[in-house]
Amino acid sequence: MATAHARRAETAPILIEDAASALRPVPLVIDLDGTLLRTDLLLEGIIALLRRNPLMLLVMLLWLPRGRAFFKRRIAEGAVLDVATLPANAALLAHIETQKAAGQEIVLATAADELMALRALRRFPVFDRVVASDGVRNLKGETKAAQLRALYPQGFDYAGDAAADLPVWAAARRVIVVGASGPVLRAARRLDKPVDEFPAASRPRALLKALRLHQWAKNALVFVPLVLGGRAGDAQAWGSAGLAFLALGLVASASYLLNDLLDLSHDRAHWSKRERPLASGRLPIATGLAAIVLGLAGGLAVAAWAGAAVLTGVIAYLALTLTYSAWLKRVPMLDALTLGSLFSLRIAVGVAAVAVAWSPWLLTFSMFLFTSLSFAKRHTELRGAARRGQPGTIAGRGYEPADEPVVLAFGIASGLASVVIFILYLANEAFRHAALAAPLALWSFPLILVLFMGRVWLLAGRDALHDDPVAFAVRDRPSLVLAGVAGLAFAVAAFGLPPGLLPQGFGL
Repeated sequence: MATAHARRAETAPILIEDAASALRPVPLVIDLDGTLLRTDLLLEGIIALLRRNPLMLLVMLLWLPRGRAFFKRRIAEGAVLDVATLPANAALLAHIETQKAAGQEIVLATAADELMALRALRRFPVFDRVVASDGVRNLKGETKAAQLRALYPQGFDYAGDAAADLPVWAAARRVIVVGASGPVLRAARRLDKPVDEFPAASRPRALLKALRLHQWAKNALVFVPLVLGGRAGDAQAWGSAGLAFLALGLVASASYLLNDLLDLSHDRAHWSKRERPLASGRLPIATGLAAIVLGLAGGLAVAAWAGAAVLTGVIAYLALTLTYSAWLKRVPMLDALTLGSLFSLRIAVGVAAVAVAWSPWLLTFSMFLFTSLSFAKRHTELRGAARRGQPGTIAGRGYEPADEPVVLAFGIASGLASVVIFILYLANEAFRHAALAAPLALWSFPLILVLFMGRVWLLAGRDALHDDPVAFAVRDRPSLVLAGVAGLAFAVAAFGLPPGLLPQGFGL
């Protein structure tokens, strides 16, 4: 229920025509985008059209000169949206239903196109009337205020969320502010009218979650070639690798946001992904788009600063990520292999950053290791779908519940293959690097890998693994302990043990 902040009672009396109208409450008018729905139908429609055919962007550019109302109508005609899964403001909807039961007329007044509004009406039959843009007139701001004054001269209550709603609130009897920003809320309060507030979740917090900063842990792979290539004592090499790490992190976070935008409809149909910031509406689509642009621009700029080779590697990473988001993630088996390849690309960027020799063994090892983790993610999704009795293909993916045994077999096989490849790397290449102080310490890695992969797949079989194994690993205490031991072994391999720590005559 709303938290009421009544500034003061009205000072001007409401004119009434007769005693019957005096007893009738004024209409409750509700905005749609960002108010009843925690999303923007125009942006949803644009994304739906671009997901179906990216070349529609050129057609949209031809629609824009004909006006915003025309543009909205064409988007509404072409976009296919599952209105039933769009995120709604449950608290506001409960308030609306209460007012409806009390006899108040409920009106939907939106700048969205009428076709979109009528689709929403089928989901929310509580409305008595719809007023919307019609392909000629864009019902927003002053235009909406004038229309509502003409329809309801006796007054109305209005629920909105944005600065464009300020003229409508100025014309309304009561102001209902839903999920607005601080400046908009303060401007609404200055209207000196009764104000009800429905606060929104923290957008900065939602943005941080959507950026998935914990996934930056994957980018630590750029430092692996630095250590194994014998440049662990080179401060300049660490600086170059650090720039590569930052560039990949910015580009990866922007890519996650873009993937979430393209996957909105599938995420909303998923049991856990529907709580993602963009899918749940806690992060506005416009904010997500701005973060994508800034992330890509910043990441590519940092990569260019790190050098042409790093920039080439980051662009290759971005291209493969976009291809995965647009197509490859829907191709069974190839999707997991692509994710594994993205990890190998991180190591390749690290090689380019610090200018050491390429290691085919190391690149192949990383691809198989992370392909196994990708299969673990798919295995978890398939187990979850089977547990919930979902038939058919998994939403947004090419897998069916019957594929679970095959995914399990390929996942475990890929994990064991990565261990074998790492052993071959130790036997054929690692000890040729004279710059490594104590290469024998690297022999602890096969055991660490077996323990880690065993834990991942054991928990996957128990349905105790999160959808994302990396997110699981950074929160799982045994996995963190194994990571600490691996880091210690890595440090010993690069720098050796302090003098005097081992008995004389004994060395690694």
